[in-house]
Amino acid sequence: RMAARRALKAVLVDLSGTLHIEDSAVPGAQEALKRQATFFDFLWLRGAPVTIRFVTNTTKECKRDLLERLTKLGFDIAENEIFTSLTAARNLLEQKQVRPLLLVDNKALPDFTGIATDDPNAVVVGLAPEHFHYEMMNRAFRLILDGAPLIAIHKARYFKKKDGLALGPGPFVSGLEYATDAKATVVGKPEKTFFLEALRGTDCAPEEAIMIGDDCRDDVGGAQNAGMRGILVRTGKYRPADEDKINPAPYLTCENFPEAVEHILQHLL
Repeated sequence: RMAARRALKAVLVDLSGTLHIEDSAVPGAQEALKRQATFFDFLWLRGAPVTIRFVTNTTKECKRDLLERLTKLGFDIAENEIFTSLTAARNLLEQKQVRPLLLVDNKALPDFTGIATDDPNAVVVGLAPEHFHYEMMNRAFRLILDGAPLIAIHKARYFKKKDGLALGPGPFVSGLEYATDAKATVVGKPEKTFFLEALRGTDCAPEEAIMIGDDCRDDVGGAQNAGMRGILVRTGKYRPADEDKINPAPYLTCENFPEAVEHILQHLL
């Protein structure tokens, strides 16, 4: 039997596919978040604080644009509550003191302001459809062959767009790994370091946290490998039987974010 869990102190929430799909909110998600926040404030007054963090692998836009999009959709979220894989990638570049060839969407570039990119000696790959052409991939390939580290902001296989599923950066990162015999350093979900970094400053241990997301491997599997519980939602990129793809299985599978919040309020606090 598992040891008794500590009281829940933090809820990590994925964004794309869990709270919204492009410019449409998941039905009821704004209301569920407000209920959650109100309930947690009430709890906090009784001396049991619960922190909410929004953790996302999005590389399509900088944090400022992402916050603007969520605010327009009616979500009450503060910038310091969002932790993105772009932030994690920037932290790594600063640690390594390298100059990256940035294969990221132009809208993500503001999050790399101040990072030198002249004469690159590292390759950073995010979701950047306009850069995924032969010349650019070949340039990245040659840099890696010359010893440049390959940094993947994340390796998602696919994600959900309004018109259906679309290729993520994972297949392109894997292609570069295959061609160069190199191994990418991955900074986003499902890496354990990403989840631990997201909790930094919350005074919360992984076993006191739960993650809600639509990606069984990256959100739920990654969180559970880091010692948290994971709730899988059947929205966004979810496909039938996804819950069978990880071991251990998700702590819980819910129809959507509001149902996940309902469970947390009724059973985990």
